Amino acid sequence: MQNSNPSLPRLRLKKSEDKRLRAGHLWIYSNEVDTHHTPLKQFGAGECVTLENAQGKPLASAYINPNSLICARVYSRRPDQPLDENLITQRLQQALAWRQRVYAKPFYRLCYGESDFLPGVVIDRYGDYCVVQLTTAGAEQCKTAIQSALQTILSPRGIVLRNDSSTRELEGLPLYSEVLAGEVPDALAIEENETNFFALPLSGQKTGWFYDHRSNRKQLQDYARGKRILDVFSYSGAWGMAALTAGAAHASFVDASAPALEYVTRHAQLNNVGDRIATHKGDAFEVLNSLQQAGQRFDIVVVDPPAFVKRRKDLAAGLRAYYEINRLALALLNADGLLVSASCSYHVSADDLLNEVRKAALQSPWDLQVIAQGHQAPDHPIHPAMPETRYIKAFFCRVLERH
Repeated sequence: MQNSNPSLPRLRLKKSEDKRLRAGHLWIYSNEVDTHHTPLKQFGAGECVTLENAQGKPLASAYINPNSLICARVYSRRPDQPLDENLITQRLQQALAWRQRVYAKPFYRLCYGESDFLPGVVIDRYGDYCVVQLTTAGAEQCKTAIQSALQTILSPRGIVLRNDSSTRELEGLPLYSEVLAGEVPDALAIEENETNFFALPLSGQKTGWFYDHRSNRKQLQDYARGKRILDVFSYSGAWGMAALTAGAAHASFVDASAPALEYVTRHAQLNNVGDRIATHKGDAFEVLNSLQQAGQRFDIVVVDPPAFVKRRKDLAAGLRAYYEINRLALALLNADGLLVSASCSYHVSADDLLNEVRKAALQSPWDLQVIAQGHQAPDHPIHPAMPETRYIKAFFCRVLERH
């Protein structure tokens, strides 16, 4: 029986446009809305609504942004459910329970948006500090409630809001950063895979650290002992440093950012491996060419670039870039070496990436064996109805001389 006195405004979908929603997806696009019955202009950005099908049957609760292509995002399958502090606290406690089950120490992504049923909310935990990123108008409306929920659950010493992601512009939101609570140092000591690092919550990329490849870096440690490593697009050195603490003989780091490479050096000192590193500042394609011309060779080359494909229309150009960087990486390997080829581009599938690696290998003297395939770490859970939540790919490829 339909509620005759709903507590939330109604947003009606067109006929048959509830199919994806019923299959588990959490997004509603503006062209799926029955704007005759429920004009989008009557809603405010971030307002909570109850979604209903074309017959007026309530389906779920969502928040809306009438100015965005993704105009509504579901946060509860219960109609007329407010997105209040109680619900946010429950969601974060549920998320925390999984992270504490998986990780012995408090360094992880605490909340991963839709996969943790808090759309638009990303929270990374660095011990006693949390960094929050809100990418949607609906999430922005919850800023105070999220802060209160974190203080209830974790009592952190500091909370940083990093609302400087360009994805906010798609929602018509301003870019800014601020310290919400406490005092937060420029660098926070964290531990990942028995390796020590500094996260940069105020100035680093994204939220200050990339936890998403943690499991893949752990896998690299299994192959690293006694090997010479080249870490390409290294940022502050997560891959190569993990290899060094697992017994790698030497690691070279390539990045275009001088401040990032300064942190490579700091991390090497922090882990007592400062005598086993080299850094190369510059464009990765140019540096790899130079290393090849200088006759340098490595036992393991890790290629983990920033997203080469940020929009679907960039796919062809991005795939060429993945091909070229993997071709250059393969040229630097010793026989029986290992190429670790990674991608964080959502629009590039695992099959796409492997195909570019395969094509690159055809231009090398090597035959390939894929010995392992990596995915995002378990603190980045995948929503089974939302391929948008699955973005990390990695292939571990052994190279053998072609006979």
